[in-house]
Amino acid sequence: MTQSLSQFPEWQALARHALQVPRLGDLFARDPDRFAAFSCCELDLLYDFSRQRLDAGTLPLLVKLAEKRDLAARVQAMFCGEMVNSTENRAALHTALRNRSDRPVMLNGKDIMVDVRAGLERMRTFVDGVHAGRIAGSGGKPFTDIVNIGIGGSDLGVVMANEALVRYRNRNLKVHCVSNIDGVQLSDLLEQLEASRTLFVVVSKTFTTIETLSNARLARQWLVDRLGEGAVSKHFAAVSTNQKAMDTFLIAPQNRFTMWDWVGGRYSIWSAVGLSVALALGMDTFELMLEGAYLMDEHFRSAPFERNLPVLMGLIGVWNQNFLGRDSLAVLPYDSRLRRFPAYLQQLEMESNGKRVTIEGQPVDYSTGAVLWGEPGSNA
Repeated sequence: MTQSLSQFPEWQALARHALQVPRLGDLFARDPDRFAAFSCCELDLLYDFSRQRLDAGTLPLLVKLAEKRDLAARVQAMFCGEMVNSTENRAALHTALRNRSDRPVMLNGKDIMVDVRAGLERMRTFVDGVHAGRIAGSGGKPFTDIVNIGIGGSDLGVVMANEALVRYRNRNLKVHCVSNIDGVQLSDLLEQLEASRTLFVVVSKTFTTIETLSNARLARQWLVDRLGEGAVSKHFAAVSTNQKAMDTFLIAPQNRFTMWDWVGGRYSIWSAVGLSVALALGMDTFELMLEGAYLMDEHFRSAPFERNLPVLMGLIGVWNQNFLGRDSLAVLPYDSRLRRFPAYLQQLEMESNGKRVTIEGQPVDYSTGAVLWGEPGSNA
């Protein structure tokens, strides 16, 4: 049996250290300038962890634990396309979706950046065509409303990004997102829409997800009742890998976009799954979003742990959950436009990290992730 992480000397040192760290109020009383030592600014982002209950000895111990677990090598393995998802024998290459360099990303001997760039170009052609009116409804009218139909990773990122970046959207288009299977969410929305000016984007890797397919069929019938069967190919686009299902649904070939097995749904907004976001913002702005993610990816893969924002946040999360007994993480956005950010993070973090077993299949005896929740600022 593989040795449990909690049995490592580095873990035990942290457990002993936790008993000695004073209360937060005492830490500030001892060092009124604590902010200077327990904050860092990278990529014009300030991370202030001075209000976390840790002292000068905590981070070095956490870094030693990360080094013991060979975190640097694991980060590089992910970026290099190794099968880091051992239970499904898959890579996790969402970073390739936002790779803005000329650096190839190899997977099974193939540079997948060729497919990524081709996918972005297909998105640009479609988005530019919709914005210019070249791609229009069956009656030739330009689209005014985009309805994204998906759930989970095919919905949460789209909702979050569209609301967060609303100031940058194309004012001629409104984007709506439907995920709930109850039918009410969709029917209430359809009452507000004009069929001849509505484009539906169905997002489902398998095109079999029951919630998404139920809503897509209802939307299709609504459209057919108003414009006829022939209108479906003009008013529906899809992001999926199931070509046969898209054939049956009458999705036009030029309106089909793909996703890949090496990207988990909850990481996929940077791909064609984010088509509705690109339609809302335009491809130039969507690619600026990719640029920002790429800059953080490069920081994550190269910055020393002591100044690495994602690593610091992860290590402090391990500290809070396992050594201070804090198993709840509140995410309180400062801006109401980020109100869906906690919901997006819930799936991203809890589905990724909230595991009962290690990658070797052994039961864990420590916390792998916090319960995450939140609302904007004072509402929370």
